[in-house]
Amino acid sequence: MPRDSASHEPLLGSRAGNGSATLTFAYTVADLAPLTDPTSPKLPRELGGTAKICDGLRVDPKVGLHSDETGADSIGHSDHTKFEARTKAFGRNILPTVKSASFWELVLKAYNDRTLILLSIAAFVSLGVSVYEDYGPHHKPGEPRVGWPSHYQKERQFRKLNAKKDDRCVKLLRDGREQEVNVKEIVVGDVLLMEPGDLLAVDGIVLSSHNITCDESSATGESDAMKKDTEEHCYIISGSKVLDGTGRMLVTAVGPNSYFGTTMMAMREATPEETPLQIKLDILAESIAKLGMAAAIAMLMTLVVKYFVQLSLSNEEYPSGSEIFSDMVKIVIQAITIVVVAVPEGLPMAVTLALAYATTQMLKDNNLVRVLSACETMGNATTVCSDKTGTLTQNKMTVVQGTLSLKSFTTQEKVKDWKAEVTPEVAQIIIEGIALNSSAFEDKDERGNLAFIGSKTESALLGFIKSLGASYSNIRADVKLAKVYPFSSLKKTMSCVAETPEGPEKYRLYVKGASEIVLRGCTHFVDAEGQVKSLDDTSRARIEQIIGRYADQALRTIALSYRDVSASEFKKFSDEDAPSNKLVCLGVVGIMDPLRPGVVESVKSFEKAGVTVRMITGDNLQTARAIATNAGILKTGGLAMTGPDFRKLSKEKQIEAMTRLQVLARSSPTDKTIVVRCLQELGEVVAMTGDGTNDGPALKMADVGFSMGITGTEVAKEASAIVLMDDNFSSILKSLMWGRAVNDSVRKFLQFQLTVNITAVVLSFISAVTSENNESVLSAVQLLWVNLIMDTLAALALATEPPSPDVLKRMPTSKKAPLINFNMWKMILGQAIFQIVVNLGLLWYGGRLFHLQNPDGTITDENMIVLRTMIFNTFVFLQVFNELNCRRIDDSLNVFKNLHNNKIFIIVQVIVLGCQFVIVEFGGKAFKTTPLTGNQWLVTLLIGSLSLPVGLCLRLLPKHLVPEKVISHESEERQPLVKSATLGWEGITQHAAIQSNLFDSIRKPKHGGHRRHDQEDDKAGHRLWNKFMKKNRDEESAN
Repeated sequence: MPRDSASHEPLLGSRAGNGSATLTFAYTVADLAPLTDPTSPKLPRELGGTAKICDGLRVDPKVGLHSDETGADSIGHSDHTKFEARTKAFGRNILPTVKSASFWELVLKAYNDRTLILLSIAAFVSLGVSVYEDYGPHHKPGEPRVGWPSHYQKERQFRKLNAKKDDRCVKLLRDGREQEVNVKEIVVGDVLLMEPGDLLAVDGIVLSSHNITCDESSATGESDAMKKDTEEHCYIISGSKVLDGTGRMLVTAVGPNSYFGTTMMAMREATPEETPLQIKLDILAESIAKLGMAAAIAMLMTLVVKYFVQLSLSNEEYPSGSEIFSDMVKIVIQAITIVVVAVPEGLPMAVTLALAYATTQMLKDNNLVRVLSACETMGNATTVCSDKTGTLTQNKMTVVQGTLSLKSFTTQEKVKDWKAEVTPEVAQIIIEGIALNSSAFEDKDERGNLAFIGSKTESALLGFIKSLGASYSNIRADVKLAKVYPFSSLKKTMSCVAETPEGPEKYRLYVKGASEIVLRGCTHFVDAEGQVKSLDDTSRARIEQIIGRYADQALRTIALSYRDVSASEFKKFSDEDAPSNKLVCLGVVGIMDPLRPGVVESVKSFEKAGVTVRMITGDNLQTARAIATNAGILKTGGLAMTGPDFRKLSKEKQIEAMTRLQVLARSSPTDKTIVVRCLQELGEVVAMTGDGTNDGPALKMADVGFSMGITGTEVAKEASAIVLMDDNFSSILKSLMWGRAVNDSVRKFLQFQLTVNITAVVLSFISAVTSENNESVLSAVQLLWVNLIMDTLAALALATEPPSPDVLKRMPTSKKAPLINFNMWKMILGQAIFQIVVNLGLLWYGGRLFHLQNPDGTITDENMIVLRTMIFNTFVFLQVFNELNCRRIDDSLNVFKNLHNNKIFIIVQVIVLGCQFVIVEFGGKAFKTTPLTGNQWLVTLLIGSLSLPVGLCLRLLPKHLVPEKVISHESEERQPLVKSATLGWEGITQHAAIQSNLFDSIRKPKHGGHRRHDQEDDKAGHRLWNKFMKKNRDEESAN
């Protein structure tokens, strides 16, 4: 049977399967898929009814499938498997296994890094050279020999766990009797028996239902339990759980073609991409490696040419081959040193260290990071798409406003003030009515916390009287109920009759329910003084106005009423139909799911940080607009629309609408994936929240997926990169702060390391080329210590700084922005030039400056060691003070700001200074140092501290003094798609345009000869007026 081309798009896109009709069955996978699409399910009657579907699938619903079923193609073949025709047409209830990476594939993936490869080559060359140096014929006796003294398991465990989880049995009707079979053996056409507690692994339609109620929250995100029948609500989706009732269902989709299977397969298709920081770091590492190799080759060639030129010009005897080879080895060591110093081998460690530290700290902020790279990706997020229920709101219906006895309260905090204003008698009637006329009760939930169990509305009302200090359980124990009328969905009311021996009458009737219905049955009301008065038209209009005001704010309005009943009247009450006339109106309360504390402030902080917050919810548009406006998400000029309307737009229109879209109501998981795709096409870095199985594809597709730790399903958690342990929107803001702190930490370390790299390479190159014996001013062991300072210890110091509120005062960094910005290049080049000049100046003029040379200008060997030690000491101190400069990568002048918050930085600096003292004073021949005097220590310390004032001067250097050809001045900030000011202005002008057109139409003069045109103008004016009033009502409801 062909599928209707005008049917709605399925929730998760078209499902896989054989599209052509088979010889055996009347339907294909594509025909049956719309039956279980939660957003637009096709009813069985559209396919001819349940009986015709069963007939098309060759199954008798009273008997089930026959175990000996054979297809037409299996006649004469005894080796065909059971239900082969069905599995061929509709698939098996097994998801294709994902190929796991082997041990060597994981090793190769981990080793696929240019820096590691280059360092490995250098290490092998250095190993060979070091062996020769340490044990060769020219090794000096005094010189130290320093040259050469769980993913796979997790992958296997994960596969075993999945296999065990999927191995369970279900009850089917086959051969006319109940049978238990493995869940993997279910096929399309089977009749599945449903019982409370069953977790359904296939899609289907209900054949018979005895009060079947299903929890589909894990699949669709809808928190309310869904009652199933054989007519309108007949679809069953995989991943849902049977809460109550029994029944039978016809299986219509299994395996990859089921709702759950389609979700899982969509998640598998999403391949992880490299983060913007990883891409930039790869490019930088490759560039540095090329420059380092070029510098090493240049140094090697220069020293070799210089060596042989000196030999040729020298009058001394030509050295032997072994001596020349030994000298060549020394030159090679110098070149290898250049490579080791130039290559930022500490950069991967700094990134990993920053991420590891951030993730451990984020756990304290209720962010469980599952994917390490998601932490730094979140730092560059430009938009956050959030759920409403449980994330922005508390997921707990609460009485937030009310007018009872004509006394109002507008917030939860003012409830006790209201109680003090009304008379005690009226307050007692209201409290007793709520406590008695309710089936909800307080008990411990699945997490062990006290909570109200039952209807969300009744729970909200019980929470209201609890906040007044009343105990519903004591009231129920003290008062005897004579009659109870449960909530009627037809009348939308709930009633009860209580005995009141001390009241004016023997009985009292309490009625609550939908405000307009309860008010219709009221003839009296309680005024502000607590007096019962007749409900005239004026008073009724006043109460209706209150109801309308609450409804405009998307509050669920509940009216409370009562009536004193005599014994004779009570005898006339029916046991079925609750009395609903002659009631006394106590007032109206407004119930809603309130915002979580801190949400409004978090949204404002996101806005200051240049991150746009969008709300995607399954609620209706009016409620979504009200919540979004209260949270500060929906602003003037912003767009709020429903998912079905959004899906009807063309791709170009969707992308155009996305720039202003702030609220998407009545949305499905398909809408979430479309939103993510559109935003990513616009260049946005998207963070998405989700809690249901259906959210899996969107969470996987987003740059950073956030799942809910409390209400989220395992599928959602598996698809996400970060789990919000408290389901709180404010925790996302903390992850943004930590993400930006990680990016800043990497850039701080990069700024520091590149300065040391440039300085060390240039200094080693120049000093080696200008020295008589081709030796660098810094020995190999000293360079090892410098390397340790600028790699391990610097990474530890700069990568562990906690975020400050200042990180939220700037825009996100653009994907295309360079890793090293103008301010960083200023510091890197400026500090490198300064350090090179200082060290070379000390090398060439230090003997005279420090009074270490003889009167004839020569320097003894002992004084030369002192000079080299002072140069080494100065070099280290320059790095220590420059590390303070690198704490700031902007133009902030105070490099000591928040230093007390980073204890690790302080500890690392103390360790470096302590180790430097030990190396200088006791290093001796190993480090080629000698002890220094107090004055020499002070001089080197003062010279090193000059890095701070130099850094200050560099920060004050304006951009226009540095040509853009030398350093790019391009801004790295990513601006929002549409600025708030622009949205607000466009919203105001649009509003003004509608008003202008409206009044122009109203004021247009009429002439007798143009009556027809006047009538058309009147109609146009009315249309504009209606449009204007509708817009006003919408804006009022939002506000």
